[in-house]
Amino acid sequence: MSSTGARSLTRWRALRTRPAGWCTRGPNNQPESGIWVCTPGRWRLKIPRDELCHFVSGRATYKSDDSEVIEVTAGTVVLFPAGWSGECTVHKTMRNIYMLA
Repeated sequence: MSSTGARSLTRWRALRTRPAGWCTRGPNNQPESGIWVCTPGRWRLKIPRDELCHFVSGRATYKSDDSEVIEVTAGTVVLFPAGWSGECTVHKTMRNIYMLA
């Protein structure tokens, strides 16, 4: 393995040991990016800032207050605009990489 590959693997292992949900934050805690893991359940949510999510595993359904339904599986990318509100139902433990603007 090249030294570049070894460094990448080392960074990945270090990242996996951190608590889910936090990786980097900018000045004044904005913007924010991280990895979020969630087990099955259902709850209401309101997105305070634009949030880009790349779902890498699991399955969930997001239903907005205006009845738009977003089915999420591995590989889905969603941009939730600031102020989006609705309900999330996680059917299978999911992991996503997110970025808040």
